[in-house]
Amino acid sequence: MKNILAIALLVVAVAAQAQVQTPQPSPAASVSTNVGLTDIKIDYSRPSAKGRKIFGTDANVVVPFGTIWRTGANNGTKITFSDNVTVEGIAVPKGEYLIFSWPGATEWTVSLYKDIKLGGNTGGYDKTQEAANFKVKSEKLTERVETLTFEIGDIAADSKSAKIQMAWENTSVKFTVGVDYDAKVMKSIEASTKVNPNNYFQAAVYYLENGKDLKQASEWINKAVEANPSAFWIMYQKARIQAKLGDKAGAMATSKASWEEAKKANNRDYQMMNEELQKGLK
Repeated sequence: MKNILAIALLVVAVAAQAQVQTPQPSPAASVSTNVGLTDIKIDYSRPSAKGRKIFGTDANVVVPFGTIWRTGANNGTKITFSDNVTVEGIAVPKGEYLIFSWPGATEWTVSLYKDIKLGGNTGGYDKTQEAANFKVKSEKLTERVETLTFEIGDIAADSKSAKIQMAWENTSVKFTVGVDYDAKVMKSIEASTKVNPNNYFQAAVYYLENGKDLKQASEWINKAVEANPSAFWIMYQKARIQAKLGDKAGAMATSKASWEEAKKANNRDYQMMNEELQKGLK
């Protein structure tokens, strides 16, 4: 009897492992990127149009205008922020959120929902769980997008914002996420310059580029030059700081020294950068 039971259990185990695998109609996907110092990630399931009309007012559309949509398939779409952010100007704490939307002909309402356990159950939507609710314009695409696609792009030159884009069929919707990394950088500067003097260079350049205390930047860049007196890239930044402080003569002398060291290193880029800086000092 024991042998029969053992054989039966073995057969069940083998059968469980031998399940047929087939492609999912709405496969799982994720997209992530770093904006400033903030990680942004989107997890979603990707339905395909398969010849259907997706958005509109017709009776047979997949997502009728004005009705709540989980903005994806299966358990809906989740977005995660590693730091506090702003979404379309609304402050949103770091964490995980569901993306719900109400499509329209030219404008969509979008919300970030705090209770991720709700999943794709739009019938249980509770406005008190909204972290943000905002309206954005929709755009018509010239090329059809067969499968729902999310992207994180249009990262600003200063890395302080990016656009979240949803595209499906002939419709695109974007919303802006803003990040603030200054507090993190300032804390890092305070900690790292105490440990490693070479970090004075990065701290000084950050102060220069972000309009902070130039006298403090000058102190740091001088320490960086002292630690590495032949570093033409450090001298170049020192010249820029001197110029910002109004010391054109000092900036010119430092820039010329940087040019000479760059020439020795056969670095034409820094020679040209110094030449351009010197033109502005005359």
